[in-house]
Amino acid sequence: MNVHQFDRRKLLGHLHAVEEKFPLRFVGLLPRGTAVHVFGDDAIDLLAEKLPGLSLTGLTGAEIDLSARLHRPVGIVLKSELKGREEQEVLAEPNRYEPLADREPAGRPVIKRSS
Repeated sequence: MNVHQFDRRKLLGHLHAVEEKFPLRFVGLLPRGTAVHVFGDDAIDLLAEKLPGLSLTGLTGAEIDLSARLHRPVGIVLKSELKGREEQEVLAEPNRYEPLADREPAGRPVIKRSS
């Protein structure tokens, strides 16, 4: 698994901004190469949940918007589109994807941990 090098706080800010524009919810970082449709060694692969109203055009728009914000290629893999062996490989293996901090599944409020 490749290590992503970036400021997580900035990344979360960009993810929130894209979530406000498109009906999806980012839930984790994936190892480079999981989103096989995106090229570039510096690309970021993200796992997301599809929300009602997301179309293929919207998904592509979210990838383009986030790529522009991060200045690097971005690939989004939807949990709902993972089937069979792919689903097992991405979701079932421990540490296959890195959950994003303070993120709950779509439709549930984010619970901030008190320090």
